[in-house]
Amino acid sequence: MLSPRALRDRLPYKWVVAAVFVAGLFIDIMDTTIVNVALKTMADDLGSDLADVEWIVLGYLVSLAVWIPASGWIGDRFGTKRIFLLALFLFTVASALCGLATSLPQLITFRVLQGVGGGMLTPVGTAMLFRAFPPAERARASTVLIVPTVLAPALGPVVGGYLVTEASWRWIFYVNVPVGAAAMVFGWYFLREHREPTAGRFDVVGFVASGAGLAMLLFGLSEGAENGWTEPRALGPLVAGLVSFVVLVWWERRCAEPILALRLYGERMFRNANIVLTFTYGSFAGVLFLVPLFLQDYGGLSALESGLATFPQALGVMVSSQVAGRLYPIVGPRRLITAGLLVVAAATLPFLWFDAGTDLWWVRTVMFARGLGMAFSFVPMQAATYANITPADTGRASAIYSTQRQVAAALGVAGLATIWQMFSRSDGTLGGYHAGFAAGVAVVVLGAVCAFTLIQDSDAASTMRRRAAPAAGDAERVATSTG
Repeated sequence: MLSPRALRDRLPYKWVVAAVFVAGLFIDIMDTTIVNVALKTMADDLGSDLADVEWIVLGYLVSLAVWIPASGWIGDRFGTKRIFLLALFLFTVASALCGLATSLPQLITFRVLQGVGGGMLTPVGTAMLFRAFPPAERARASTVLIVPTVLAPALGPVVGGYLVTEASWRWIFYVNVPVGAAAMVFGWYFLREHREPTAGRFDVVGFVASGAGLAMLLFGLSEGAENGWTEPRALGPLVAGLVSFVVLVWWERRCAEPILALRLYGERMFRNANIVLTFTYGSFAGVLFLVPLFLQDYGGLSALESGLATFPQALGVMVSSQVAGRLYPIVGPRRLITAGLLVVAAATLPFLWFDAGTDLWWVRTVMFARGLGMAFSFVPMQAATYANITPADTGRASAIYSTQRQVAAALGVAGLATIWQMFSRSDGTLGGYHAGFAAGVAVVVLGAVCAFTLIQDSDAASTMRRRAAPAAGDAERVATSTG
């Protein structure tokens, strides 16, 4: 029987990183949607209003977005293996605590702690993955990432629905514990340590400004939908959040060692792909928040039934993800992303006419179509984002990309939830859901327009082919520089 050291030497390191990262990231991202089907059950069990439990989702997303910017520096400074395993440990322990919560404030608090671990896990793991895969294979690495980034949130409602119906909502958190523990053990034996000598000092001002800005903005959106936009409880946080973001940009452009390397936005492909990402992931997360609530709250389905109704989305992702990865070097990112987003928009549009009497097979069909479009947009988007990023900047680029994705997700959930609540008061429950879905369609169409006008194939696919030969050894040299 091979020892762990002998087995480590035989396994290709890039697939070791991929296995550990996918396992950790899968439970991390699935937690953004697995709770969606349980919100109504948790509200009833904990004696809370349905509008208040949105913070079970938002608290997690805010914590992710707060800690993601710091994680790039923390991983580079203290070592990616050490920080990745620490993040996985925090996430796993917090998952157990969420399952033990006896009140809504407790649950939200433990969800925030989950986000601390998840916020560090995502960009550190992404940096490890893109350092392990040479630039010529980054589309292949993005195909690996499609499993947790798109499949996990699609499977979340199914797993959550089954656990809520057959066991208890608490098991949607307990299920993370064995997966997290197994990934920690595997990572401890097989991952290699890596540090960047250019990490520099920690940017305290940037960390505080980014975290405070997002938290205040989301709190203001929630209060505005609940109590009115001119009320001080809404207007004050909104203004404070915007001011914090202005301070963040001003400081980061002048700071010698910023927590967010905004200079990377000077690279055209990186900048434009992140613009498209903002619209895409905002709509993606917002619609996934609304669909289970619509099916349960208005359609009268159980948590399991609503999860099964959305499951075909995961099948669509699995069908198209492998094809998208192979087409990327041939077709280029612009056409793939644009076509994928237009498919997502067209597939979401029927929700504007769905009601309690809609046949579930129509719901399953449109969710399958959404999955097809998602893979054709997310795979090339992720690959194109890192196409021209050097190995030394991969950690910082991953921090920016992950931060922007989570900020977009948090704003998407908050924005669509706000529209849903506002129109529910004036147009009734069904009108509120239809308005939220309409906003989701509009946002993803804006993403398609940006993809078609901003992304150039020559900036990504051809660049990667040109750099393939000289850069093929970069990942191996980085991977073998163990600390």
